[in-house]
Amino acid sequence: MDNSDAITALGALAQSTRLETFRRLVQHEPEGIPAGELARLIDVPQNTMSAHLATLARAGLVKSERQSRSIIYRADLEGLRELTLFLLKDCCGGSTELCAPLIDELAPCCEQPVRA
Repeated sequence: MDNSDAITALGALAQSTRLETFRRLVQHEPEGIPAGELARLIDVPQNTMSAHLATLARAGLVKSERQSRSIIYRADLEGLRELTLFLLKDCCGGSTELCAPLIDELAPCCEQPVRA
């Protein structure tokens, strides 16, 4: 990811409806959400939601897939990963002890449950 891509992604998230939309999509991974249901959940008109989803897709943060008559939207977790790595790449000038608390705070959301 370069500066231009990062600015596009951050710009797409710098609007309250798009940020809420993206967060909902992340919460509903991996199954995704149909566009109409997403519009209802966030309480915006469907055409407005379509415009927001298009902005997020151009920024590399959302993917869509047609299933029958519906379009299912999903967060592009690879795009999120690239943006996060871009932002943290030179974290604290390489001082591991300064970055460790940030990484530790992010890690619990991604831990796999222990299977017996």
